[in-house]
Amino acid sequence: MKILRKIFSYLRKQYMPADRYARWAGVTVGDNCLIATKNFSTEPYLITIGDNVQVTPDVYFHTHGGCHVARSRYPKFDVFGKIRICDNAYIGSGSHIMPGVTVGRGSLIASGSVVCKSVPDNEVWGGVPAKFICTVEDYIRRNLPFNLDTKGLSAEEKRSILLSLPDDKFIKK
Repeated sequence: MKILRKIFSYLRKQYMPADRYARWAGVTVGDNCLIATKNFSTEPYLITIGDNVQVTPDVYFHTHGGCHVARSRYPKFDVFGKIRICDNAYIGSGSHIMPGVTVGRGSLIASGSVVCKSVPDNEVWGGVPAKFICTVEDYIRRNLPFNLDTKGLSAEEKRSILLSLPDDKFIKK
């Protein structure tokens, strides 16, 4: 029976859509979310994701960690932290959200970030460890000149538009 449970658990993780998997695993997920990761630690029930949140691929949620080093002195040592992602937040690909972190309403976490402390509302954070970069308002103001209004177009329509534009219409770093 144990082997069947393991097989079904493996199959669920492999083939169930990520948003359904999150709910099945015990993550509290709000409405209208785009979830593209299945990395919810061993205590997914400690994770809450608000409404209109986007969690991109390869994001890792860590609800505990590092306890092994204390177990030589305290054999049953375990510490945990709840994770809360507030409404309208965006978590970039490859980011790690550490125990006890809250990502504020409308905030953006840059790809590849390690978020070790809570992020206030409407801020952009990134890096290892993640630090304040700018407000969301500053991010929008800087990127508005490059807005191409292609959201909602088919892949073919978007491709046609993007390949027809001059280089000055694209972000350069």
